[in-house]
This record gives sequence, structure tokens and C-alpha cells, in this order.
Amino acid sequence: MLRVDGNVVRLCDGIPRRSFLQIGGLAMGGLSLPQLLRAEQAAGGGGGGAVRHKSVIMIFLAGGPPHQDMFDLKPQAPAEVRGEFQPISTSVPGIQISELMPRVAADMERFAVIRSLVGAESRHDSFECCTGRHFSSSQPQGGWPAMGSLLSRLGGPVDPSVPTYVDLSHRMAHDPWNIKGAGFLGAAHAPFRPDGESMQSMKLQAISAARFGDRATLLTELDRFRRTTDEQRQRLQLDSFTQQALDVLTSSRLVEALDLEQEPAEIRARYGHDDDKVLGYGLEMGYQATMSRFLQARRLIEAGVRCVTCSFAHFDWHGDNFGSCRKVIPLLDQGVAALVADLHERGLADDVSVVVWGEFGRTPKINKDAGRDHWPQVHAALLAGGGMRTGQVIGATNRLAEEASERPVHMQEVFATLYHNLGIDVATATIPDHNGRPQYLLDQQRPISELV
Repeated sequence: MLRVDGNVVRLCDGIPRRSFLQIGGLAMGGLSLPQLLRAEQAAGGGGGGAVRHKSVIMIFLAGGPPHQDMFDLKPQAPAEVRGEFQPISTSVPGIQISELMPRVAADMERFAVIRSLVGAESRHDSFECCTGRHFSSSQPQGGWPAMGSLLSRLGGPVDPSVPTYVDLSHRMAHDPWNIKGAGFLGAAHAPFRPDGESMQSMKLQAISAARFGDRATLLTELDRFRRTTDEQRQRLQLDSFTQQALDVLTSSRLVEALDLEQEPAEIRARYGHDDDKVLGYGLEMGYQATMSRFLQARRLIEAGVRCVTCSFAHFDWHGDNFGSCRKVIPLLDQGVAALVADLHERGLADDVSVVVWGEFGRTPKINKDAGRDHWPQVHAALLAGGGMRTGQVIGATNRLAEEASERPVHMQEVFATLYHNLGIDVATATIPDHNGRPQYLLDQQRPISELV
């Protein structure tokens, strides 16, 4: 998980003080962790005020998943549209989804499917799924923040030693797919990325990457680091932000949340095995099917994170759509079903909202390469938890899955629903931008009435 090496620069007092600060540097715009904490306070996002820990997990399906092969099958459509898969019945009478998703089907009472999602643009970018904003909307200086950054600003940390917003995604080769950050809110509210650039300076002295797999060694070094830091606290005059940074670094809460070895073997097995080469490519491009991230997401939420985002595999299948579906969708089915079942079993289903979606849908007509191309006119989303009324399908498309024929649902309505689940009224909540102008979280869309 963490990037570690053994290079330590010691100062004349014998204590690597700057190395301690670098451990939490997070590499966000060159700021150290104490600077970030100071910036967070200056930005008005520090800590108090969270009455209850409501949270969101967003699974981003980069590339645009084929709605016709997952949630909105058209078995009566012509062969060049309906594809190769059959619908199967679910635990909710009258609702059918793809044969590739039997686990979600078996627990459909815990899910809600939106088949008539509109408002997408034909661009390979996570922007709309992260912010709820249109590309064409007039952006304030610095750009629109992602939902996780807004939650960081509005609520602050649940626990001072745990980031408010964590992105578990691999770094993707197509940069616009990467999960968005803080926009005009600044580095203080940027996502914490355990495997990304924000961990470049998170180093543990005297531990090499080869030794990191030894949990006993890691725990020993962490204990030694804490003891050394405790001694340093007594000998040095530390400002409150450096003190808070050291509190973050010496707390085991985040490290433990990321450590899946603390989970029972049967729970880990439920989530499945990581597949770095699920599509025959992707290890170097960031398009892995990392099943363990679903479990890490649940553990991070329990540790106090308000928003966890995670990309999964790759869905831009202009060719061999059906072969790719057979490889990827069953893994997604297993991971999502395991996550939602876990949330229910642990009593978290009312407090944690889950949304699974991509940036747009795919063409109804299959192309000459057995693929589906970009289709922003309509797509689908899967939701769970958050106290929502699940066990239903919202909206419908026409017989070829070309456009919404019943109850079109705008992507911003999904965001309004998620904010509602978090206890935030998008009709009144605002955040000041760089010029002090209050900015609404959305363009005043209402939550989806069928869900809330």
C-alpha cells in the first residue's frame, strides 16, 4: 500500500525532524501535512460540527459501461442491438438484470437501478461523476470541487487522524479518467490517495519496499516511530499544526483501515481476488480489477472517512464488447454485492450510500468489431444504502435502449440524493469561492423522490 524506503536525513539534534514532516507530506502542491492542516483551518474546514458520520462510496466505471448488457437488457430487440446476454430474474419480482450479475440479482432488494440516466456528455472524463457539474458550466476560479472535497469543507474530519476524502483508484493512463480533487477549495480538501502521488513522501525510516510485506516488521517500526516522536514532542516546541500532523502519523487508525490482513479470511474471500490483467492489459495503465478495494472502502468508512472513491477496470469497449463483459462484469458483480452485503451485516446500510456508474452509456447498435461506441443520450446507475428505498427500478428506455422513455433522471438528481442522504440540503447549502461568492453545491436539482 504505502511507498516506503530507508533514506533518512538526520539533523544536528539526531532526530530527523523534517523527515517526520515528510512522512505526512502528501505531495499536494508541495505542501507538508502541517501546512495542509493549517490551510484547512484557514479554509474553514477544520473538524468540529459532524453530528453523525454519514458517508458515500462511489465506484467509477471508467470508459462508459454498456447499460444494455448490465441493467437494461432488451431481449426482444434485433440481434444487432440485444447482444449475447440474457436477462435473469432477481429477488424482487418483476425486476431483471444481466445473467452476468447473479449476486446483485440475488440481493436486488438492497439495490436500486436507474435505467433512464441523462445529462451525460460524450467525453471520457470522471468530471461529471465526481462533481455533478456539466463541462460547459461556468466554473469559478480554480474549478468545481469533487463531492469528497465538498464534504471535507462542510463537515471536516470525523477523526483527526483519518482523511475525510480518500481515493483508492489506480492512477489511470488516460488522465481525465482520474478522480477529481478539490477545485477552488484548494489542497486542504484534496483526496488522500494511498497508491498515488500523495504518498510519494510518506516514508517510514529503515523499512525498504521488500520488507514492507512483513507486517511484524512494519508494526515494530511504527511502534519505534511513535516512541521516538513522543520523545521529540517533549524536547521540541511544536506548533499545533505540526502536533496534529504527528498525531495523524502516529495513529494506527488509517494504517489499520488499509490493512486487509485484519479481516477474517472468509470476509476477504467473499470479495474475491484481485485481477491485475483482467482484460489482458492494464497493469501499467491503471485499469485493474482490484477487488480488495471494495473491502478497503468499507474499512475506511468505518475508520471515519466521509467519501471513498474507486475506479474499477476499464469499460471503453469499442471492440470485443461481449468478451470483455464476460471478464469484467462478474467481478464487479461480486465486489459490489459483497460490499453492500457487508454494509447491511455491519449495521451501516442507512449511513453509507453507494453509487456505481460511468461517464456515459454505449451505443444500442453493435459495431463491426463486436463493440459498442459512446452513447451519452442515456445510461444507467446502481445505488444502494443511504437509507434509500431500494428494491426498485427507476425509469425506462425505449425498445432499443436509445433514450429515456419514462422518468428521465438527471445525473445531478443522483448527486442531490446523495447529499440528502448525508443530511445536506442542496437548496440552501453554499460554499464561498476564491472571491467570496457563495456557490451552491449543484444547480438546484431535487433528490430523487422515489428513493428518499
